[in-house]
Amino acid sequence: MDALLILGGLLLILAGLVWLVMLAFGTSLLWGIGSLLPPITLGYIAAHWRTARKAVMLVALGFIPLIVGLTLLAYSDPERLHAIVNLEWLKGERREPSELAIHLRGELNGQPFQPQQAELIDGVLSLREGQDFFARREVSIRLAQQPEGELRLDVLPEDPGSKPEVEISWLLPEQELPEARRLAKGYTLHLDLKRQGPNVLAGAFHLVLPPQFKTTLSGEVELFTDRLRYQDGQVDLRHDSVDTLQHVARDYLQRRFATRNVELARLPAVSLPARELELEVDARIDGNAQHLPLQFTRSDLRGWAIKGDRFPPLPSVQAKAETAGAEPEVAPAERPSRPADRRLRFSLERLLNNPNHYQNLTMRVQTQRGSLAEGRFNGINADGQIIIRRNISGQGEASFVLRPEEVARIELLEP
Repeated sequence: MDALLILGGLLLILAGLVWLVMLAFGTSLLWGIGSLLPPITLGYIAAHWRTARKAVMLVALGFIPLIVGLTLLAYSDPERLHAIVNLEWLKGERREPSELAIHLRGELNGQPFQPQQAELIDGVLSLREGQDFFARREVSIRLAQQPEGELRLDVLPEDPGSKPEVEISWLLPEQELPEARRLAKGYTLHLDLKRQGPNVLAGAFHLVLPPQFKTTLSGEVELFTDRLRYQDGQVDLRHDSVDTLQHVARDYLQRRFATRNVELARLPAVSLPARELELEVDARIDGNAQHLPLQFTRSDLRGWAIKGDRFPPLPSVQAKAETAGAEPEVAPAERPSRPADRRLRFSLERLLNNPNHYQNLTMRVQTQRGSLAEGRFNGINADGQIIIRRNISGQGEASFVLRPEEVARIELLEP
């Protein structure tokens, strides 16, 4: 509505100005030429008010919907109004800075693609353009598993067997939800990524989809394999992400209980950035389940830490091995059995009947309207709605809330 009011007001003003110039030419040729200059136009209005007043009234009438439209826009979307007033739309699309060296040539859905974010986490390689919850343009490639080291993969359209699933999505300015296309065959893919740091892979990336998708990408990429950031070989505790909090909590519990045998459950959803957080943490310490309240604090100098943490560091693994000797090997019969793959019999009905069994697992949901929601399952609320949360560029998390009757298809993406 605000856009229609602004456009209607501008059209009325333009029509009134054109009418005023025509009236000036009708008075005389000199007045007509002079009315093209604003100061002389005002002089013509003053000298020939009876003739010009109808056009002036039309111009004044156009300001009414223009002002109403701008007021509505300022109330609903002040950032968009600021961009219009500052003529940012004339400067072209602004590209956000990237932490990674990504040099890709080509297009996605027929449009230039310049991703600022790249990661390979939980077996999903994604390249995103834009910092909002929904990317302006995004490519996702679902691999069979998360690579431990280097990754080399070549896929041709005629190759038999199962292949990684490729998904492209884009968000047009007039859309609220992105459009997505997925395919599991008929494309060409080449990945040659080598380890460049504790959590960085870098190398060649080439992707060619069938012609109807208008997507061809080729070049060099860098991508993160987790949501930690490193500085001088150490984890940067100033970076706001759930993985940073997870690292801080694990290190604290290891030193507090003087053991490295700490298995930390996924932390609850948090809103970042923040200065203080109070979280209930579940962990298994030396095989014993523990439920502990932890208070996280953040300083600009040190980054994230646990309030009241004064525990000394653990001795190095080498020193411990020298004093304790080599640990005996665990007999094959003593090793724990591999848990069952919950993806095999997964369904919406099973999820609703036993939600705790799938807590914090990654899922992908397609609604009846064709929208896609992907993230970690965060339970079912009091209204029976499914909650899916997703990390946003390491800066926090957002949630999808879906009614069961809206779900057309649901997939569990990890065992």
